[in-house]
Amino acid sequence: MTNSIPPLEGTPLIAPSSTDHALYEQVVEACRSVYDPEIPVNIYELGLIYTIDINDQNEVAIKMSLTAPGCPVAGEMPGWVADAVEPLPGVKHVDVELIWEPPWGMDMMSDEARLELGFM
Repeated sequence: MTNSIPPLEGTPLIAPSSTDHALYEQVVEACRSVYDPEIPVNIYELGLIYTIDINDQNEVAIKMSLTAPGCPVAGEMPGWVADAVEPLPGVKHVDVELIWEPPWGMDMMSDEARLELGFM
């Protein structure tokens, strides 16, 4: 049995993204081109993209989740995200990691997604 160490108080549950990187907005737009086949809203607006980390070598690490662990496209969606981001000019490499902590919740959706899905 492993001892799980709780995060330090004040540590964000979701790591911050590299919002100041020159490629950040292009990566976000690429993520917006990926849709969950069962929901008519892109995965970025759904709040499934948790972190976009871009290093100095233009290697992109994306942490994402799904609406539920039993999502039928769980095995495919990270590949769809990588396929959308990798062709961007300047991107050297893309790694997409599927994570389940913190669990996705409807409060992570953008206002646009809530409106589109009739929650507003």
